Amino acid sequence: QVQLVESGGGLVQAGGSLRLSCAASGRTFSRFVMGWFRQAPGKEREFVAAVRWSGGSPYYGDSVKGRFTISRDNTKKTVSLQMNNLKPEDTAVYYCAVGSSMVGVIGEYDYWGQGTQVTVSS
Repeated sequence: QVQLVESGGGLVQAGGSLRLSCAASGRTFSRFVMGWFRQAPGKEREFVAAVRWSGGSPYYGDSVKGRFTISRDNTKKTVSLQMNNLKPEDTAVYYCAVGSSMVGVIGEYDYWGQGTQVTVSS
């Protein structure tokens, strides 16, 4: 079992920044991928970013490239998402997840956190 707890969400004005964190506990393996997803009201869950615990280049969804940065701390078992130049369309519940897909195939993620709300005002 893997437990994931997100933190760092909140309300921010357009153009501002937020940093989300995801703390993992339980069974974690270096081959796993840590991903961030988001879901806005009435919309499907959307892939945001992913990184392997073992290292290598991260992968981003097209809508966040150049604005968001995913990073990991293997010692602390945390994965962070630095979000800059936020836009109202970034408003959503953000979830971290553990799986095997670097390109955000939702069905290949087995464990999910409870989510954290990010609201960007215009």
